[in-house]
Amino acid sequence: MSDPLAGIVSLLKPVPSIAKLVTAGGAWWVERRELGSPFYCAMVEGRCLLTIAGRSPIMLEAGDFILVPQIHAFTMSSLQPPRPGTLPQRLETSPGVFRLGDPDVRVEVTAMVGHCSFLANDKQLLSSLLPDIVHARGEPRLMDLVTMIHTEMVGGLAAREMILTRLLEVLFIDALRSAGGAETSPGLLRGLADIRLAPALRRIHLDPSGSLSVEALAETSAMSRSAFFERFRREVGLPPMEYVTGWRMALAKDLLVRRETPLVEIAAKIGYASSSAFSVAFTRHVGVTPGVFARTD
Repeated sequence: MSDPLAGIVSLLKPVPSIAKLVTAGGAWWVERRELGSPFYCAMVEGRCLLTIAGRSPIMLEAGDFILVPQIHAFTMSSLQPPRPGTLPQRLETSPGVFRLGDPDVRVEVTAMVGHCSFLANDKQLLSSLLPDIVHARGEPRLMDLVTMIHTEMVGGLAAREMILTRLLEVLFIDALRSAGGAETSPGLLRGLADIRLAPALRRIHLDPSGSLSVEALAETSAMSRSAFFERFRREVGLPPMEYVTGWRMALAKDLLVRRETPLVEIAAKIGYASSSAFSVAFTRHVGVTPGVFARTD
């Protein structure tokens, strides 16, 4: 796939798992631990704090959207949280609708919250190329997409799973397109925002079977080999050939589990001269042979 961002999201295969409408009032807090799953939140009204383990609190306001591709522990709370030791107040008022805090206090915060999962065979590598956090403000399209996902989750209509999958892919791409630049954590988006590195990244994704040496990619970027290597490693977070190998193996895993393409064709598609050369490289990278991987996945 020639578009790097679309290729990453397509291989990640995001699927929704939980969608909630959350309202809150007064002093409140809620905590989640060891989820290890993607999380998003669209603020409809009010303000609250989101605190992710190891990070400073983020203030979310009406119109804000936040996406965390891999979240393991976080708290959401009112701007003035309850005293330490206070038990969280959480009431499900109807399916998928939750009230936080004192139910007798007027609603001050409304948010649409969702969790999803990645079905990818190489989700650790692929998700590592995404920013740690995407925080967008004033993006009504993202709010509309979250609303559509939540409506579809509770609707029970025909073709629900297909629609949800497509909507979630669009949500991820739109959210990621809103990020980028030097303030983003090292990864694909930061690399694509770099006018020198972007052509090399597009070349990798357009033609993974091609000649993708550091020298060739440096030439594509109109840079010296050493300058390209250091810039790529700094902005993308991986050395160039480690990125190339990782992307090729992610493509190979996807093709292997589909069991539709002969091994020799998979090898050719991702740049190996023979199936034996591919098998050696795959086994070294993954830890099992392509055949074992295809049978056990």
